[in-house]
This record gives sequence, structure tokens and C-alpha cells, in this order.
Amino acid sequence: MSKLPTGMNWYIAKIVYQIVNGGGTHKPQFDEQFRLIKADELDWAWEKAQVIGRMEENAFLNSRKQFTEWKYIAVEDVTLISALEDGAQLYARTEEPENLNEYITLTKARAKRFFDCRSNIL
Repeated sequence: MSKLPTGMNWYIAKIVYQIVNGGGTHKPQFDEQFRLIKADELDWAWEKAQVIGRMEENAFLNSRKQFTEWKYIAVEDVTLISALEDGAQLYARTEEPENLNEYITLTKARAKRFFDCRSNIL
């Protein structure tokens, strides 16, 4: 388990960016990042996550020479991590999908895609 100075805690923050492609040829895209934050209290962790979000906004030309921008949207959530141990839960969210079967099918497809990509690397 990771030891922190007295009064310091670990938090996980969800930072959301919008990806804007100058070519305008794709569906709206958002990047949801989960970041580990060290702070003495929730408010400070939230402020630090906002600073990270703003500092990492970026604009560049992509491989097709199109202007691309990562726009900081918000810190959507900050959660205290009670312990950094093997198997410790870092984040949880309850979904209430409109379509149960579609949700399960999509979840299994994402898991398969993750596994398939890892298999191709190894």
C-alpha cells in the first residue's frame, strides 16, 4: 500500500475533453480520462483536476494536416480512494440503460475488442 504524508489522500478524477476535428468528417468525440490526484481534501483534488484539464487542452495539425483540438469540458467526478492495494476498487458508476440487451451486447463487444487488440500486440 502506498504511504502518503499525514493528511494526504488519493483521489481519482474523471476529466472530459471534446475532440474537435477541423475536417468535420466524424461523429462528435469525447475523451474521458481518469486521473490519480494526491490532495489533503476533496475540494483541493477537484481544483487540481481542473488545472490539469485546462493545462492539457491542446491544438495541433493531425496526420491529415487538419486542425484538431482537445477542448477541456469539465471535471465530471472526483472520488476518494480509500486504499491503494491489489484489487482495490478505484471507481464505480451505475448505469441505467434504456435497452438492456443493447447495453450488454455493447459491453461484451468492447471487452472483446480490448482482448483482440492485446492479442495482436503480444
